Amino acid sequence: MSDLEGFSIEDMINVKPLRGGGELQEPKVEQLIGKLGRLKQGKRALEEEIVKIKSVSDSLEKELENLQTKVFQLEAIHKEKEEVCNKLQFQCEESEQDAARQLQLNKKSEQLLEQYRYEIQDLKLKHRKLRMRFENQLHQLIDQHKNLHYVFTPERLPDELKSVENTKSQLLAAEKLKLTQLHNLDEELEEMKNQKQAQAAAAETQEE
Repeated sequence: MSDLEGFSIEDMINVKPLRGGGELQEPKVEQLIGKLGRLKQGKRALEEEIVKIKSVSDSLEKELENLQTKVFQLEAIHKEKEEVCNKLQFQCEESEQDAARQLQLNKKSEQLLEQYRYEIQDLKLKHRKLRMRFENQLHQLIDQHKNLHYVFTPERLPDELKSVENTKSQLLAAEKLKLTQLHNLDEELEEMKNQKQAQAAAAETQEE
């Protein structure tokens, strides 16, 4: 378009006055031909400029389409990620609730185990006292047995020995019963510990 600078169509049709006179002079043919040539060059320049502008416009439109496609893709990805985020947040809230419930169960289990521990200790103490009492009674019976021949006649000795044996059997049976109860409590305590470990392992698996 630089070829058209400083040139207009009015240059072709306007007549210029002569120097020093008031008469008008029509433009010469050579001037008109020159101006027409310059006009054609300007037209070609304009056409080339239009082609370039159209090419740029097409490129911009294509780029705009690409950008719109990318926008749609990004919006779809954002929506998908938002759904995943909501799902993960829901799972996280459920995991926190499960962890809170598991913590409460563990606390109750700890309290129950502590109660069983005290009961077992108390039972062991009672068993120890009972055993000491049994041993004392047994020693007393042995001493009585040693002195039987001073107190009883030989005819009554078998009956007294039988009574002592019965008493001894009863005491041994009572001791056996207490030992069985103590063994059962130990088994219950061990089962509670195993359940607690299993619950803790399940909770860790859910968190992962």
